[in-house]
Amino acid sequence: MKILVQMNDIFKINVNTDSTFKIMLAGQNLGYEIFYYTPDQLIFDSDQQDLKALISKVKLKNDCKNYCQIIEQKILSLKDFQVILVRQDPPFDMNYLTTTYLLEKISSKVLVLNSPHEIRNCPEKILVTQYPNLTPPTLICSSKDQIKKFHQLHKKIILKPLYSCGGDGVILIEEDSPNLNSVIDLLINNYQTPIIAQKFIDAVKYGDKRIILINGEFAGGIVRLSQNNEIRSNLHIGGIAQKLTPSPRDLEICQQLKEQLQNRNLFFVGIDIIGDYLTEINVTSPTCIPEINQLSNCSVEEIFFSKLNEKIKKFSNY
Repeated sequence: MKILVQMNDIFKINVNTDSTFKIMLAGQNLGYEIFYYTPDQLIFDSDQQDLKALISKVKLKNDCKNYCQIIEQKILSLKDFQVILVRQDPPFDMNYLTTTYLLEKISSKVLVLNSPHEIRNCPEKILVTQYPNLTPPTLICSSKDQIKKFHQLHKKIILKPLYSCGGDGVILIEEDSPNLNSVIDLLINNYQTPIIAQKFIDAVKYGDKRIILINGEFAGGIVRLSQNNEIRSNLHIGGIAQKLTPSPRDLEICQQLKEQLQNRNLFFVGIDIIGDYLTEINVTSPTCIPEINQLSNCSVEEIFFSKLNEKIKKFSNY
C-alpha cells in the first residue's frame, strides 16, 4: 500500500521532534511505500479533472544526518494513492485553504486525513467554541470596546491571534495593565483578523496538557510546563515536557469530543487542556508524538496505523 504525505520540506525538519517523520518511518517499517510532496507542488488539471503533484518516493532512516533518501521523483496523480495524510504546518492562511479545496476534489476516491473539508470548516481556535461547557469564557471579535468590557469582567485575560500557531502572538493582560489598547491594535493590525480574548486560567502554572486523539480516542499525552516566567509552554520555545496521567476530567473531555471528531473525519487531532478547561482543538498538524512515546513508554504511531487500517477498510467498502 502506498501512503502519500503532504508536508513541509522534509529536509528542513528535526527528526528527533517531528511527529510526521515518526509516522512516516513507522509506516515504512510496517511495509508501506512512503511518498511525499509539498503543498506548492500541487497541480490541478481541469481538462483531465485530475489533481497531480511532483511526488517523491522516499526511504527513511532513524539517523539525524542522513534520515531521508529520494528514491524517485515524478509528477503523479494523487488518485494513484490509497491514503493521503495532510501534515503541513500552519499558519492556516489562504495557501492552506487552497490545498483543502484541491484535495476535496479527489476525497471521494482517495482517503484523505484529516478531511480537507473539515480542516477548512474547523479552524482550531473556533471549533473549540462549540463546547461552552468545556471551555473558559472566550470572546472573538475586532471590537476594542468589547474586549475592554471582557477584561473588566474577568480581570486577567489572554489575547491571541485567531489563525496563528505555536504560541505566536499570545499575550497576558493583567488586571491593571496600561497596555490593553496598544496590544489590541498590535494584534489586529499585525494579523488582519479578529482576535481571541480568553479568561486566564490560573491552573496553567501546573502545565498545559497536549492530548492526542486518534479516530476520536485517547492515544497519549504530555504536560507542557513553561519556564523562566514565560506564560507559553510550547516545547519549541523552551517548554518542558512531563508525563501525563489523564484525570477523569481529561477523559470526560475526550469522550465528549469523540463522536463529532469521528463524524467529521478528523482522524488525527491534538487537544489542549489547562486545568479543567479545553482551550484548543488542533486539526491541521498536531505534534508531540516523540515526547509522548518517550515519557509514556508507548508508540503513538502503532495506534495510528492500527486505527488507519480500520479506516481504510471502511473507506474501501464504502
